[in-house]
Amino acid sequence: MDIATLAGIIAGISFIVAGILMSGDLGNFYDAPSIMITLGGTFAATLISYPIKNIIGVLKVTKNLFFTKAKDPNEIIRQIIDLANIARKEGLLALEEAAYKLDEPFMQKGILLIVDGTDPELVRNIMETELTFIEERHSQGQAIFETMASLAPAFGMIGTLIGLINMLKMLDDPSSVGPNMAVALVTTFYGSILANLFFTPTANKLKHRSAQEMLYKEIMLEGILSIQAGENPRIIEEKLKAFLSPQERKALNDNSTAGEE
Repeated sequence: MDIATLAGIIAGISFIVAGILMSGDLGNFYDAPSIMITLGGTFAATLISYPIKNIIGVLKVTKNLFFTKAKDPNEIIRQIIDLANIARKEGLLALEEAAYKLDEPFMQKGILLIVDGTDPELVRNIMETELTFIEERHSQGQAIFETMASLAPAFGMIGTLIGLINMLKMLDDPSSVGPNMAVALVTTFYGSILANLFFTPTANKLKHRSAQEMLYKEIMLEGILSIQAGENPRIIEEKLKAFLSPQERKALNDNSTAGEE
């Protein structure tokens, strides 16, 4: 589980609720029509903007924000070094059995391509094409949340305008102006909360996850091509370290599994 995402949502809601309670009544910020206008309008406009299959796919992506375990780049490199050692000792054909034991489809596909004797340039082209379309699929989910982040405040303003119109029609009753104005502004409050606490942070987290995944797959691709080229496992390890931060390189050095020459 991604503790940071869950902790951020809980902390954000807690601080807002605490701020309201310190200066007023939480009940003043509840208004069912405002919720309907803001949430309903945002999701309706999103449905108009994107195919339904893309929106359904986003629901799965949202679940993954909480429950997807982040990959360890050091583990990826260690797997590549293990495969390089097998190829060095037993030849590329010996990698086929090891490939089917991998739990990463992208790496498995690349290993099977080199086992089949595919030209290195063609391997690179095939794998980079897959990377391009993976990134494109990721960007669709990000775009949906970015769209919702822009729509929520807009529908909040629409709700506020509706409230103001209703208020102006009741100006003959001065006692109703204050409560009606408060209800009108609550809709803008809802739109801002949805955009800035949920939709925009979710889009940003998806961008971060996508960048991480693309980096890991670049490591896999470079490692696969290095194995195909017959490079020494130690050289492959040093080459792949270039993708890591200094802290990650230190962790890899402490647990290096590169084979002896």
